[in-house]
Amino acid sequence: MIPPVLSTERLMLRGLSLADESLFRDFYESDHSRFYGGPVGAEESWRKMAMYAGHWALRGYGPFALERLDTGESIGICGPWYPDGWPEAEITYFLREDQGGKGYASEALRTVLDWVFCTLGWTTVMSAIRADNHASLALAKRGGAVSDGQALIVPHGLMDIYRYTPEAA
Repeated sequence: MIPPVLSTERLMLRGLSLADESLFRDFYESDHSRFYGGPVGAEESWRKMAMYAGHWALRGYGPFALERLDTGESIGICGPWYPDGWPEAEITYFLREDQGGKGYASEALRTVLDWVFCTLGWTTVMSAIRADNHASLALAKRGGAVSDGQALIVPHGLMDIYRYTPEAA
């Protein structure tokens, strides 16, 4: 499966490539990656990038790399994924810390939600969020998600579930 290219006013959402290696290395070396299984070193961050990229071949969808149109810089990821053992598919996302607060995550999330509901035909999708990940929680709420209980997400533990629907997105 070759990922489609989606675009917004300021971003190109595209499939992951080796050009995103520094994005993953920098992100997974940061403390912010504690919400995503980090911090980890360069070898493990490369494996995580390969896992997200390979999701497209295994499930037919996956996270997009977020590339700023004005600079060509990879600044994060956003998209659906469904790892083995999880209760259902979710929307996952992260941004480089220096790119937060600029509206890029909200812009990407709106585009991804439109794609999963209109193109993939999904009627619901969730994000699993740790209670102390305040930025992720705020983004989910801006995207129209509502609290939908908790689920055990291996290996992350008990996480809060926030649900998106086409009507709310």
